Amino acid sequence: MPAAAKTAGPRTRARKNVRAPRHAYNAPMTEHVILLHGVWMRGLTLFSLARRLRAAGYTVDVFDYASVFGDATRTCERLRTRMREAGADRVHLVGHSLGGIVALEATRRVRDLPRGHIVCLGPPLKGSSVARLLAHMPGGRWILGANHDALVAGVERWDGSRPVGVVAGQMPFGLGVSIGALTAPHDGTVAVEETRLGGLADHCTVDATHTGLLFSSDVADLTIAFLRKGRFEARVEG
Repeated sequence: MPAAAKTAGPRTRARKNVRAPRHAYNAPMTEHVILLHGVWMRGLTLFSLARRLRAAGYTVDVFDYASVFGDATRTCERLRTRMREAGADRVHLVGHSLGGIVALEATRRVRDLPRGHIVCLGPPLKGSSVARLLAHMPGGRWILGANHDALVAGVERWDGSRPVGVVAGQMPFGLGVSIGALTAPHDGTVAVEETRLGGLADHCTVDATHTGLLFSSDVADLTIAFLRKGRFEARVEG
């Protein structure tokens, strides 16, 4: 009799307590950032910005591409593939100079990409007066390479679903000053007015040169604020 009593049991009750772990439903959202360098640059120039973004909790990937001799269409295809393979809930793009243009064109009217924001640092979205001057010099088209048209003429108004923010520099030291092609204010390479475009979510200016945008802690803070909220905070209106 005692043995029979042991078989009456609460097995069905124990089964009711089996459920999927709660963290499977409440897992934190994963956020990944892909950094894109500018023309004539390589991914090493993004090291400082990448370090600051990682410290803010993002996973970071540097997208290196041939900015002069590479095929622009192929570059955008590669970037979209990298975004899809990131394995994160949200995939943000941060592009410096030409890298900002690549970010916009790779995501324009493409619907099957992870959600995320775009931050462009010193991008010549309306076309670059420095690039136009170089294009008229001997060998200029070769110097500008595959992205000649975008650098000279700029890109269309932004009508994509991703919020886009632009940080422009206004410390006037750089190539554009030496060849006299820029209208103030500018960052030495790109004029602030050239960074404006219809459809942007936000725009701000900082005291930095074109290259200095990559090493500025203020720019990193502004970038992180936009990735989080889709707006810049404590910004200087541009």
